[in-house]
Order: sequence, then structure tokens, then C-alpha cells
Amino acid sequence: MITKVDKNKARQRRHLRVRKKISGTAERPRLNVFRSAKHMYAQVIDDVKGVTLVSASTLDKELKDQVQNGGNVEAAQKVGALIAQRAKAKGIDKVVFDRGGYLYHGRVQALAEAAREAGLEF
Repeated sequence: MITKVDKNKARQRRHLRVRKKISGTAERPRLNVFRSAKHMYAQVIDDVKGVTLVSASTLDKELKDQVQNGGNVEAAQKVGALIAQRAKAKGIDKVVFDRGGYLYHGRVQALAEAAREAGLEF
């Protein structure tokens, strides 16, 4: 009998395994990344209070016109720069990076490096 591999379930298992060790605080919130086939999403989260402090995605008004395809590396770089800009505006300099169970490669890596270049420290 052949079993079907569900990539999203495997990603969610990896994410839960990482989340056991990573938690965002008020001093150092968690930068969470979610990617879909068409879009990229990033949130800065304070896990102690359970609130999202800042968010950015390819669906935001600022980026929607600039990006034709929200699911590529170029779009991820713009989301990374935007999330860093918004976090800095709220006084957030240091974050803990949560790759969401994805490999640190491609779009996830592009978002992280753009956020670092824009001034976030992680």
C-alpha cells in the first residue's frame, strides 16, 4: 500500500517542533513567515500577550501595485523590507525569526535578508 505524502502536514509538524523552542516576547517578538503559492505574509507577534504587533503581505495596498506575482522572490524581498519598516516605526529593532516550517531558502530567505538589510536584527 502506497501512502500519500501531505507536504503541508509535514510543514506543520516541523513548525510545531520549532515553536516549542521559539517564543516572542515584548522585548524580542517573533517574526513569522507564511507563504502560499500566490502570496507572502509576515507578522511580528508578541506571544506573551498573544497579539500581532505588525504585519505585511503582498496583498497590502502599498505592494499590490508594485508586484505582479506575489509568489516570487522579488515580492518576498519587498514584503521583508516593508515588515522591517513598519516594525522600526513601532520601535521594534530585534526579533526572533520563525521560518514557519519552511526551508530557509528561496522566498523565505529573501524575505529574511531584506528585513535584515532594512534594519531588523535577528
